[in-house]
Amino acid sequence: MGVKEKLHNDLRGELIVSCQAEANSPLYGPEFMTAMAMSAEQGGAGGIRAEGVEDLQAIKRNVDLPLIGIIKTQEYDTEIYITPTLREVEKLVEANVDIIALDATDRTRPRDSNLNSLIGSIRSNGKVSMADVSTYEEGVRAEEIGADIVATTLAGYTTYTSDRNGPQIELVERLAADLDTPVIAEGRIRKPDKAREAIEAGAHAVVVGSAITRPHKITRSFVSRIKSNSHET
Repeated sequence: MGVKEKLHNDLRGELIVSCQAEANSPLYGPEFMTAMAMSAEQGGAGGIRAEGVEDLQAIKRNVDLPLIGIIKTQEYDTEIYITPTLREVEKLVEANVDIIALDATDRTRPRDSNLNSLIGSIRSNGKVSMADVSTYEEGVRAEEIGADIVATTLAGYTTYTSDRNGPQIELVERLAADLDTPVIAEGRIRKPDKAREAIEAGAHAVVVGSAITRPHKITRSFVSRIKSNSHET
């Protein structure tokens, strides 16, 4: 069994936990994200998605799960910030992640950043590519140019999909029905029932982030709900 096939098999039907912290979070840094990833592994997660070389290397040393790596940067004059160029791909290869995820939307890419070339580079380095898309058409195109996995990560986060709220189960279902490439559901999946719904719609696996790994957002949801009823009789 090849590397790609093994990863596909290992992630089938699994929960992937996205362990990322914003720079202003008290949990920012490799020590905290490694602890978060270890907790996710202890809870039965089948994979981890994380950002930044330091976090990824620390997690890789301590967690025995498939690791999806990204680098976020806004240093280029473009809306694309998830693994936008070959430079970030090379850093992720050096970090020895198992899967390299990158923005595969139709938005204008940084100069000299060709999606075909990036996916080709990932493949030539023996890594598995994961195309983060926002529409059905982008998912189809990603498969056509050789992406190993298609994920609905950016649905609702591009200007042309900003009217879409909640987990995009219908998009998952359409892509899973029409693609041979495994489809991973990601984005705004905040309840276990929705994760199960995504699997039933054909998702190969499900990524959950904020609902598990961002305590300030979880706390805010409780506070907001309590406050909304505080003046009711």
